Order: sequence, then structure tokens, then C-alpha cells
Amino acid sequence: MPTGLCFDELTLWHSMGPHTLYLPSGDWLQPVSGAGHAESPETKRRLKSLLDVSGLTAHLEVASAPPATEADLRRIHPAGYLARFRAASAGIGGDLGEGAPFGHGSYDIACLSAGLAIHALDQTLSGTWTNAYSISRPPGHHCLPDYPMGFCLLANIPVAIEAMRAKHGLGKVAVVDWDVHHGNGTQAIFYDRPDVLTISLHQQNCYPADTGHADERGTGAGLGANINIPLLPGGGHAEYLAALQQIVLPALMRYKPDLIVIASGLDANGFDPLARMQASSETFRAMTRLLMQTATALNARLTAVHEGGYSEALVPFCGLAILEELSGQRTKVVDPFLSAIEASQPPPEFHALELKRLADLRKLHDL
Repeated sequence: MPTGLCFDELTLWHSMGPHTLYLPSGDWLQPVSGAGHAESPETKRRLKSLLDVSGLTAHLEVASAPPATEADLRRIHPAGYLARFRAASAGIGGDLGEGAPFGHGSYDIACLSAGLAIHALDQTLSGTWTNAYSISRPPGHHCLPDYPMGFCLLANIPVAIEAMRAKHGLGKVAVVDWDVHHGNGTQAIFYDRPDVLTISLHQQNCYPADTGHADERGTGAGLGANINIPLLPGGGHAEYLAALQQIVLPALMRYKPDLIVIASGLDANGFDPLARMQASSETFRAMTRLLMQTATALNARLTAVHEGGYSEALVPFCGLAILEELSGQRTKVVDPFLSAIEASQPPPEFHALELKRLADLRKLHDL
């Protein structure tokens, strides 16, 4: 069975409007070339281009998908929010929340983005694909049911999970979010539910403000089914692998999900403009390998859905490493930025401090 790649050019036509990094251009903020927004289609377009020119695409099964339906979306998002989003999208667009601007036609594109995530999960669960990667845009992990945030307009992964419950009678699911920003939307949607384990590895106090703390462990029946792993700014390859080995993998082995979904933000890389971590393409390769091994041990399915990542130069190499690992194929591509990031890793004293913090987190979650 092949590895699937869910992709559609139309998702790259979603517009964020004229911005400089993430703020509207104007006054003292000089516009930059193009639309200027950090959530640029070029990161995803360049990832797909690298997959093509490297020859890896030939080893993948590439597919688009139908958009998420109203019924799919209503399992997560209330009708009022969807109506406001649809109406604004039919006009010139706007921003219905916090830092989530969109232009004309973005509602339909966001539905397609969620539809790609649904298709990736569906094809994996049905056994058509061994695993899958969905290049979904706009991203989803910050979106609350009725309030978009952080470039996210629909909650792609929760929408896809609930669609799979309706179609396949899906049991327990684990979401491992390695985006550098806290997956607050996914956390909020499943916070009181024991049937979805949400794990977020993120830079401490980055975005959103005042979320992603270690003591946010769920509520009611969902107590213990939410794990936050806030990492100190500057952490690199060793910190991410230690977090997986010390907390994420033991939590997955204890929870025994039927499906693991990676919220695959690539903004923990060392060149990202919206964070200060030092992960490399090899970090993402190694984390993918560890989760694949764990999924095999649990006889669980594994799927990844793209989230953030704002370095147009480095995102393609991080994504390529993940898809090489998922597919079991290695190309001739050599990441030209790898040596620079490896030379910028934090000193041993930093790593020792993070190991102590991770040990405290492990105790908190009784792992």
C-alpha cells in the first residue's frame, strides 16, 4: 500500500490580504513584496515542488478530495459561525477572530483544506494507504468552534476525526501536535473528552498568549487526556527527541489509540520567523520515525496534516524528510541548511535543564 499525499492547488489561492509578516501593512509598517503575510502559499508550493523534482512524488499516491460538507463542519463548528464566515467570504473577506484574515472565496478553500484532511484519514483507515500526509491550507489547530485564530479558519483535524467517527465508528484517537505554537483549538474542542488524547509540543509562551501550560490536563471525563509540553525557546533536536521519548511515546503506549494524527507544523525549524526553536529537517525525520514505530507497536494507523511553518527556504526540506520517512523512500536531496542548524544547537547545560523539566512533566502525568 502506498503513502498518500493529499494536495490541491486551489488551497494555495487562499489570500491573507496585504500584510507585513502578520500585521496589516500601513502607517509605519512598510509593505513587503507579494502579499507579505507569513502564512504564505509559497511554503506549501515549494514543498510540493521539492517532492516533484526530487522524484519522491512518483512513489506517492497524490489525490485531491471533495470539500468538507456542512454536516462535516457542523460536528465541530456552530451554524452561526459558518454563516458569518460564508457571508464574509462571498464579499471581500475580513477577520472574524484574532489574526485569521481571509479574502474573497476563502470559505470554499477552507472547506477544501478540511476535506483533504478528511480524505487522508479516510484512505488510511480504510487500508487503501499505509499512511498519508495532507498539505492542508489554511491550517486549523488554533481554530476554536466559533472563533478563528492564528491563521486558522476551520478546525481541520477535529473535523476530520469526527467525520471518521461517523463513517468508520472510529475508537480512540491521539493527536500529536509538534507545531511550534500551542494547539489551543484542538485542545479546547476535545478538552472534556476521554476518546481523544491531545498532545502539544510547543515553544513556551509563544502563541497564543497564556495557553499551553503543563497543568492544563483536561476536565471532567477528559481529565488526563490533554498533555502540554512547553519547551524553552532555543531548544533543538535533542530537546524534541527527549520530549517524544520521555513523554509522548509513553503516553501513547498507555492510551493505546486506534489512530495517531500528527498536527504537522514545521515552524520549530531554526530559520522560522515566528518562533525561536532550533529543530532541523532531521529532527522532523526522527520524530516521524519514532511515531511510526509506536503506531506499528500499537497496531494503530498514522496520518499527518500540515499546520504552520513560515520559512519558505527550510519548510520544503522538513516536509520532504517527513514524507521520505512515511514512504520508506530516500531521495538524493541533501538539506543545505542542516549544517548551519546543527552548529546552532543549545549547549549541554541547556539540554540538562530541559531534561529536568521533562522529568517533572513526566511525573505530573504519571508516566
